[in-house]
Amino acid sequence: MTVELPAQGIMKTGEWGDSKWYHVRCDCGNDDCSHEVNVEADEYSVQVHVYVKNHTRWWKQNRWSQIWQILTKGYAEMETTIVLNEQTALNYAAALNSAMADVKQFKSNYHANKEAK
Repeated sequence: MTVELPAQGIMKTGEWGDSKWYHVRCDCGNDDCSHEVNVEADEYSVQVHVYVKNHTRWWKQNRWSQIWQILTKGYAEMETTIVLNEQTALNYAAALNSAMADVKQFKSNYHANKEAK
């Protein structure tokens, strides 16, 4: 199995030199499971941020236990999951590797041009 271009399940939604954004679709087809990925470079490192939508299953949890959890921990615990088939997972990994290399290159070119001035 090889990396696809355009990639199944991965869509580039933005690019600003030192930052790239991707939308990763869940294989179940429901957009509530999908997430956004931002790969960016700053002066010190390259960072990958993953943004997901969390939903509560309020009908399965006791309201008092949720209130107690918020009062004692300061947040409500929820989890999310994404289902990727083999091809999408391969494309996801390749997109992350490519984006990290691109933003590192942009960062080094930016610093080289800045120092040359």
